[in-house]
Amino acid sequence: MKKSLKTKIGVFILIAALLFLMIPRGVVAEGIGVSARSAILIEQETGRVLYEKEAYTQRRIASITKIMTAIIAIESGKMNETVKISGNAAGTEGSSLYLKEGEKITLENLVYGLMLRSGNDAAVAIAEEVGGSLEGFVTLMNQKAEEIGMSHTVFMNPHGLDDHENHLSTAYDMAILTQYAMDNDTYRIISSTKVHKAPNPTEDWDYVWRNKNKLLTSLYSDSTGGKTGYTKRAKRTLVSTAERDGMTLIAVTLDAPDDWNDHISMFNWGYSNYELTLLEPKGIIKDVKDEPYKGNVRLNRDLSYPLTSEERDQIDSTIQLVEPPDESKWDEMGSTDDPVGMYVVKLNNKTIVKAPITFDSVEKKKKGLWGFFKGLFSLDIGREPNG
Repeated sequence: MKKSLKTKIGVFILIAALLFLMIPRGVVAEGIGVSARSAILIEQETGRVLYEKEAYTQRRIASITKIMTAIIAIESGKMNETVKISGNAAGTEGSSLYLKEGEKITLENLVYGLMLRSGNDAAVAIAEEVGGSLEGFVTLMNQKAEEIGMSHTVFMNPHGLDDHENHLSTAYDMAILTQYAMDNDTYRIISSTKVHKAPNPTEDWDYVWRNKNKLLTSLYSDSTGGKTGYTKRAKRTLVSTAERDGMTLIAVTLDAPDDWNDHISMFNWGYSNYELTLLEPKGIIKDVKDEPYKGNVRLNRDLSYPLTSEERDQIDSTIQLVEPPDESKWDEMGSTDDPVGMYVVKLNNKTIVKAPITFDSVEKKKKGLWGFFKGLFSLDIGREPNG
């Protein structure tokens, strides 16, 4: 009897061990339980990846496609223009605003309906207005994707329906798309709207669209917006944003049976483990002691980065400045926006932030020798993935 009990206990331990080994290592290591096949959590300002699970695997994305449709519409400069709904748009299958052929509605209201109610008819109407045709708009979508670094994304329609085999993206690409979109004030307002009313010219009542994003409307108090998605082939997809203590996080899940809880879990984990840390404030850099730079060189933005408490002790900052001209010419130096150096921040010997340093003379004299600086020192001041 005792031998049988020991055998059963041994089998139980073996099974438990095997089940433990079957859990994806990234999830266990990070302490997050995520149901999604692909998931990612990034910080908005720097783009730092805080958590990922198969984030670079191409999958179907369903209606989170509409984030790209929305930002292209917003950037088109046509938001106040009136759109006449075509029969093609009105007849689009799936999630709908129930627009009627021939009805007129502003592009702005179409974008609200697109984001809040996920209207596929709105997506087609937007595409036809902004791109001239579905095909023309898809070209714009893929051009924008390439421009912002979505290297594993192919868009084939403006709504995410499963009508093309190769309409694909990744959790990472959708995160950087959202990071880009969230830099736009209009997008942020629309994405965070819980209820929107729009005139209905064919009826005696207005359209009233309530946001489908339950994180925003009821489940998560720190939620600031996002986009839901679902098709039979893509399953549940979700992009959401949240803000707490000045730090905005972006979460993406693809094929997630329990996506609301996935996002809540990732957000709570992110806010529990990371803090957006000010590395160096914008303004005059006080650590520079050598003339003619002392009191005259500045950063034009705050340098911040999400760090754990342990990582804050592993930060190393360096200031790199060009050799100044001859001392006799110092008084000719004036204020300029041309970079004279770089502020570099490293974490465990890996560069995490780079920012240009500019000369800002208190005396505001003429530019003088700055042709010398232009020729001597040329810097790429574009935004880096984590800068």
